[in-house]
Amino acid sequence: MPQKSVCIIGAGIGGLSAGIRLARRGYDVTVFEKEKSPGGKASSIEFDGFRFDTGPSLVTMYNVIEELFGDSGEDITDYLTVSKLDVLCRYFYPDGTILNAYQDIAKFAAEIEKNTADKRNSLEKYLKYAKKIYDLTAEIFLYNSDKGIKNFLTVKSLKTMFSIGGIDPFRTMHKANRSFFRDDKLVQLFDRYATYNGSNPYLAPATLNIISYVENSLGGYYFEGGMRALPEALFKLAVKKGVNFRFGEKVNSFEKRNSEITAVITGNSRYEFDYYISNADALVTNSELLKDGKNIKENELSTSALVFYWGIEGHADGLETHNILFANDYKQEFEDLFGKKIIHNDPTVYVYISSKFKKSDAPENCSNWFVMVNAPADYGQDWDANVSAIKEIIILKIHSLTGIDLSSKIKAERYLTPEILEDKTGSYRGSIYGYSSNSKFSAFLRTPNKSGKFKNLFYCGGSSHPGGGIPLVILSGRNAAAMIEN
Repeated sequence: MPQKSVCIIGAGIGGLSAGIRLARRGYDVTVFEKEKSPGGKASSIEFDGFRFDTGPSLVTMYNVIEELFGDSGEDITDYLTVSKLDVLCRYFYPDGTILNAYQDIAKFAAEIEKNTADKRNSLEKYLKYAKKIYDLTAEIFLYNSDKGIKNFLTVKSLKTMFSIGGIDPFRTMHKANRSFFRDDKLVQLFDRYATYNGSNPYLAPATLNIISYVENSLGGYYFEGGMRALPEALFKLAVKKGVNFRFGEKVNSFEKRNSEITAVITGNSRYEFDYYISNADALVTNSELLKDGKNIKENELSTSALVFYWGIEGHADGLETHNILFANDYKQEFEDLFGKKIIHNDPTVYVYISSKFKKSDAPENCSNWFVMVNAPADYGQDWDANVSAIKEIIILKIHSLTGIDLSSKIKAERYLTPEILEDKTGSYRGSIYGYSSNSKFSAFLRTPNKSGKFKNLFYCGGSSHPGGGIPLVILSGRNAAAMIEN
């Protein structure tokens, strides 16, 4: 049979995943990327001697990445060096409590008993509950590309449907977490996982507690070289397998005929392919490339982010690689984000310092701080005013909860707003994950990997099935590729 051709729009993690799989199986794959390098949101920036990862910062479900290389006939250790974190995250609370989420479950449980009102078996019971959700749903909703009726007619699927209570879709994450822990601090800690796909734990279904299991039981890792090492390794693998890349060439629109995509139009030319995969934001794909934006549900968008990239004098003693400084009123923070479309005046702050494990990411006697707060999608807010005001709030909060005074230690600075994020990554209104999961079944109703209108159009990436985060984005690319093969 003649070789089939595939166009992939976007050289993010999902597009690279799909391209590698298809090229390995003999397809002629071309990737169009508007930027000059691969990676999408998983990129990096360098200035004044500091290097920063710009997007994802923690590796979970390492087996998914390992399988991508193994499926391609490659040994992942020839491309990446990975290590496990001892402390997944250090949590700072307004009352002065500091809690280390150790990778070792027994150590984490002991830490909980030492620093909270809960006993160590509270964690064990909770992770057993979260594992049940994972066991019931992972094969169907994460690893399966077919979202049609056939997806629900397997023995595994029918078992899950008859065990619907086991995946806990009728409670919110917050209500479920409240049922396992007495201490508000632990409820807040596990509520935080809703933000991994830009959602509100007071509305999102408890099914999303699967994320807690993935991170705390399956483990968290980092790559030597930082997160940027992953897209660089995937790009190297893609080139080896024969994927063609056209960097600096943005796809502006699809050419359509009846129920098929016939070509893509760029600023340079018109290109015809047999199949098309969009690794661009699904909402942008529909509104701009397909010229069909009438069905976008603006009120259901996920959160965005306000990020500061700070070059700091000193080694940040007292902080781990990953740190969370919690808001005093967590519920109000989410009401502000989704209801008022503003950043809370006492936001939860995430601090990621890659120079903790890669010293060359910062000059001698310095450290690189990726500092992020959750932000609403961009609806025309005054982001310049937000940057100035939130910066002062963050500096005060860091000083109050950690004792570190940054007021005279910031030697280099850049920042990212939802508006800038949309411009750089093409995320609709800067919404990182497309739609939020703020309803009972919305977690399972993301943009499917196959278009319902065009038989040769497919989707992958954080805004499509199965969701955001590096492992899920890799799976989305794998799923889209598998649907083309089948």
